[in-house]
Amino acid sequence: MKNLVIVESPTKARTIGRFLGADYEVIASMGHIYDLPKSKLGVDTEHDFAPDYELMKDKSKILGLLKRAAKTADRIILATDLDREGEAIASHIADALSETQSLKLKTQKFDRIVFHEITKEAIEEALNNPREVDKNLVDAQTARRVLDRLVGYKLSPILWQKVRRGLSAGRVQSVALRLIVEREREIEKFIKESYWTITVFLSAPGDSLLATSKQEARSKKPEAGVGTPFELIDIDGNKIEIVNKIDLYDGDYKFAKTSIDTEVRAKEIENDLKTKDFIVADVLKKEMRRTPPPPYITSTLQQDGARRMGLSGKRTMMLAQKLYEEGYITYHRTDSFQISDQARKQMSNYVRKEFGDKYLSKKPRFYKNTSKNAQEAHEAIRPAKISLQPSAISDQLGSQFGKIYEMIWRRALATVMADALIESTSVIVDARGPATRFPPASAHSRNTDSALSGVPSTPVTPRESTSEYRLKTNGSVLLFEGFLKINPYALEDKRLPEFIAHENLDYVSSIAEPHETLPPPRYNDASIIKTLEEKGIGRPSTYATIISTIESRGYIERNEGRFHSTAVGFAVNDFLVENFSDVDDIPFTAGMEDELDLIATGKKEWVPVMKAFYDPFEKDLEKVKDAKRIKIQTESTGEKCPTCKEGDVVIRSGRFGKFLSCSRFPDCKYTAPFTQETDLICPKDKAKIVIKKTKKGRKFYGCSNYPNCDFAAWKLEDIKKQQEPAAATG
Repeated sequence: MKNLVIVESPTKARTIGRFLGADYEVIASMGHIYDLPKSKLGVDTEHDFAPDYELMKDKSKILGLLKRAAKTADRIILATDLDREGEAIASHIADALSETQSLKLKTQKFDRIVFHEITKEAIEEALNNPREVDKNLVDAQTARRVLDRLVGYKLSPILWQKVRRGLSAGRVQSVALRLIVEREREIEKFIKESYWTITVFLSAPGDSLLATSKQEARSKKPEAGVGTPFELIDIDGNKIEIVNKIDLYDGDYKFAKTSIDTEVRAKEIENDLKTKDFIVADVLKKEMRRTPPPPYITSTLQQDGARRMGLSGKRTMMLAQKLYEEGYITYHRTDSFQISDQARKQMSNYVRKEFGDKYLSKKPRFYKNTSKNAQEAHEAIRPAKISLQPSAISDQLGSQFGKIYEMIWRRALATVMADALIESTSVIVDARGPATRFPPASAHSRNTDSALSGVPSTPVTPRESTSEYRLKTNGSVLLFEGFLKINPYALEDKRLPEFIAHENLDYVSSIAEPHETLPPPRYNDASIIKTLEEKGIGRPSTYATIISTIESRGYIERNEGRFHSTAVGFAVNDFLVENFSDVDDIPFTAGMEDELDLIATGKKEWVPVMKAFYDPFEKDLEKVKDAKRIKIQTESTGEKCPTCKEGDVVIRSGRFGKFLSCSRFPDCKYTAPFTQETDLICPKDKAKIVIKKTKKGRKFYGCSNYPNCDFAAWKLEDIKKQQEPAAATG
């Protein structure tokens, strides 16, 4: 009996082939074989939005290979990935093979199998439990493809007319761009405020060593004799911390400051503290449990890939895809925290053998995903075999694969391990003495809700201070490491001396430090994915491509790991928000994901959903024909055009980045490359370090004397590190 197994990739085919006998032939389709045409809309809006799928140009040979193999097969098995896209690929392949009458297949039945991991056991179980292609999942993928095509192909020509030729728009990508643009403007509006914190170093009687400087006090531990640092938290019974909250496009942003708003006031308080008696008011000890985080899902894996390895979401998913296809991890596109009973037992046995019973959790943990679109039928990302060590992966595939696998391995194994036990200690100290009169805090420092608006707050009436202060320090000691035993980012002890309630402490030194309130941070790979997931925008499989798409279009750029909107990005966003505010917004995009989920579960038909979207969208398309053209802002260089002598040289943003041009364009055609310098010097030949881009658009730093000097680095920190030793010796 001949069995034909069809998968998407050669790696997956090779891995599955290792577990099957000689009567199985495994062929890779190399992804989709059908897609919408690139040269036209490809959706019949007059007849139920029927998609005009056509055979992809480079898939003729593969389809021919599949047809020849299918003709003699007794059983055809569709083993594409278990998500909606995989279901659509399986459906298209089945249609292509069954619709060819001349093929005369031995069997007209197609078995659809799915599995979360590529192991012998999982493949055998899937082969013994086949099902039919899930029409609902296929419809959901069709709806997504049609919806994205309608938005992209209808909006892009308008952007050509109203903004600039060559631009394009996407349903989900446009909302991601809006998040980044809105954040940029929220940062511009933010009003920074200065404030001071005061740290007092205290010691128990008998400790005579004093700190000689701020740096020494900060660098040494309490055991070194500089005392224990206590933060000032209360003056005259009033907390000095002020928590502000402002409304952002993606939600609330909270930031804290203190009521100490001038250096004069900080110094007066610091000097007054030197005259006080310091008495331990209370010592609070509490045993706390720290529970391991849930296993990785697509979004959290991408977030930690960015935080811990500096990887883009796209790169993290490429590494995970390879690990899955090689059979090392479970399916990597998932938003479920579920772990199979068999895998849980395997991991528990490993912990018992390697660390002992006391490191095992007393009862199984079950994590609940709060994501609104979570599909709990899938499994979390975990190793296929917990006994396979990360070092083996590094040896076989390379260090990056090994590091990603190690993250997955540790995170999954921790879920069956015991909680960590931590003793947390808080020491409260009261400082009392003769009364002192302080000037009142300024009105500006009391403004708790107008950091963006700039509206002044009501002045505060002067008050009499009793000059009593309260200070606090916190410490923690790890009593039992539990799951932290396998965590390289484990908690470090902050051990405090044994303070006793009501004892007197000696003043050692103090530090009054200035700070500024910080605006909301720009998005990076981790935070944008976190926001997309929280708001229900896109699916796990789309997070990486959302960012890479708007980056490749030149709408955003990376600067030291953070996303900045370009002038083109601002222009595109402003036009879409002005004219398509319903589509280019979080509620619509998140609501559409809910609709797609309902289609996937068979609770809604996809055609009515498309009609409900398209009818008002079509009306908006008609209205926008009379909309004003948006001008892309340029940046002046202060130089005159060398060609026409009339215009100014300005910096423009193009498809391939920034360039110099004449402000009189198109009347004057002057252009020149734009070189962005840094304030760093090349460690090789002392020339200027400039910002460059690779052919794929990735930013790096190189010597301005290239090709005479080939120095290059990905990060500014790497160059600074090389310069520090030179500066020290010089």
